[in-house]
Amino acid sequence: MSTARFEQIALVGIGLIGSSIAHAARRAGLADRIVGSARTAATVEKALQLGIVDEGFPTAAEAARGSDLVVLCTPVGICGVAAKEIADAGAFRDGAILTDVGSVKGAIVRDVAPHVPAGVHFVPGHPIAGTEQSGPESGFAELFDNRWCILTPQPGCDAAAVARLKAFWEALGSQVEIMSPDHHDRVLAITSHVPHLIAFNIVNTAGHLERVTDREVIKFSAGGFRDFTRIAASDPIMWRDVFLNNKEAVLEMLQRFSEDLTALQRAIRYDEGDTLHRLFSEARALRRGIIEAGQDTDAPDFGRRIAAPPPGKTCKDKD
Repeated sequence: MSTARFEQIALVGIGLIGSSIAHAARRAGLADRIVGSARTAATVEKALQLGIVDEGFPTAAEAARGSDLVVLCTPVGICGVAAKEIADAGAFRDGAILTDVGSVKGAIVRDVAPHVPAGVHFVPGHPIAGTEQSGPESGFAELFDNRWCILTPQPGCDAAAVARLKAFWEALGSQVEIMSPDHHDRVLAITSHVPHLIAFNIVNTAGHLERVTDREVIKFSAGGFRDFTRIAASDPIMWRDVFLNNKEAVLEMLQRFSEDLTALQRAIRYDEGDTLHRLFSEARALRRGIIEAGQDTDAPDFGRRIAAPPPGKTCKDKD
């Protein structure tokens, strides 16, 4: 058996990421069986209708029982609750790997680790991929292709379990990086969390302008504002939990952003054209670096169809 293959994968949460894991795992032949649980019966039923899971359950404990890989795909704020439910029911299989897909890792370790019994290997994870869509029908197998997945195992974690989960994500199409939870949270605060916060804020600012109508905002949305609205369409529950659970790193990066924004304001106010040109050129060079690294393309419309998802879906970074 391939080290990336599991007998039964349990998806606790069957939204965009959970359903995409199922599709990608089936594409690569990584599981004999995939089961899942969701907070609503309608979600479980939809996942069954779409063939995402072989069996669906109303509770995390029922899904986890007998699974050698359990993936917490719920919002960050309730991952600890799900882990406790599974542990209290004695549903963790001995030797199983427990992981998650949350955009925050320090809080996940804090909330989940206390409920992991001996003999179960906890390896937190974060696939940096997604769209603004949600629900089991939004998933597709190509979501993780050529994207990064970060693993943040704690000191002393079983090396074979980490290697197996790394192989699993690579078989799903991802490149894998390993780092500490704290470092992950600082990196993602500036690359994902603060940009999302800015997007939510600028879209709300435009919507609240008294002298600009909603119709004008929609009609004259150029590429920049349009992309902000795409980001701002992301799941509000997920992002609420991200900001509440990574507040220190987010506030630190927001302070740095505010200082840099003040410098731009000064340059505009005092006609410092050379300063503006230098700063804009530096930003442009960073964009070129992202393209050269294969994390986007220079195609028109911001390279939105890198992974060629099914019709009607767009492949853009979640975080």
